Amino acid sequence: MNFSTLLPTFVITLREGVEAALVVGIVLALLHKAKQSHLKSWVFGGVAVGIFVSALIGILFTFLIKFLGNINPEYTPVVEPTLESLFGILAIIMLSWMLIWMTTQAKLMKAQVEGAVNEALAKNGHAGWGVFTLILIAVTREGFETVLFIAANFQQGLLPTIGALLGLATAAAIGVLLFKWGVKINIRQFFQTMGIFLILIVAGLVVSSLHHFDEAMANFSLSSRASENICFYYQHFSKVHSCILGPLVWNLEKILPDDNFPGIIFKSLFGYRDQIFLVQAIGYLMFLTIIGALYFRSLTSGVIPQNTKRISVNNSTN
Repeated sequence: MNFSTLLPTFVITLREGVEAALVVGIVLALLHKAKQSHLKSWVFGGVAVGIFVSALIGILFTFLIKFLGNINPEYTPVVEPTLESLFGILAIIMLSWMLIWMTTQAKLMKAQVEGAVNEALAKNGHAGWGVFTLILIAVTREGFETVLFIAANFQQGLLPTIGALLGLATAAAIGVLLFKWGVKINIRQFFQTMGIFLILIVAGLVVSSLHHFDEAMANFSLSSRASENICFYYQHFSKVHSCILGPLVWNLEKILPDDNFPGIIFKSLFGYRDQIFLVQAIGYLMFLTIIGALYFRSLTSGVIPQNTKRISVNNSTN
């Protein structure tokens, strides 16, 4: 059993889960400060429903994938890699955008959450629903990103889901350490490290998505004579070739295979592949260059202040 497939979803869920845990912890601290602790049940209800909605979205994605793949079994070899490629592109866009956006908005997180909680408390009888909605949106947003990433790797079986659950449990534990027991954790450094891991993981998803699209095109070219020329690049005298990805840049299959240790760890966390074609190499480098530059630039404009955790911890309940 390849346990390395759970590592990427563990890292992603851990990062996104800690973001949600910060929101939950700040809300609980603010409710305690405002002497509205009776609304805590709405917070926990929002967490539970958010997790349920995220799981439901994952189940719906699974059924959608199976349904589309079984419409015409003859085209299954084309449909499955196409779906993987499409979900991969969506996951790349969503994860990249949320990483940069959350980094630039991090310094405003506590103020934004505090404003939303104060607005909810001002509604008197509807305060509970306001708090519930705030938590529900925060948890579902983070859960949807993880579900989308899992959907982009749906052929890997149950292990990515297990990785997501482990990441969620670890994020919850970090939240308890911060807001319940007052343990000091460098949140800024944590998010910066997780952000770098996330960029590398998503860069690997770029390579995978291009591979799936190439596989879909290759299978489609074999489906009929009318489409047999769709592969504009094909090496007739090579065992390793692509349909649309151009020539092979490197082949380290015999030196550092990506299905054995330690190559499989590099594949899961850093986007390593033992076989890379020209278009994949270009896509990988372009992603790292563009998104990496945007991310490191966002670190200077959106800094997670150290006093966020100290204020939240000092105001939390015991």
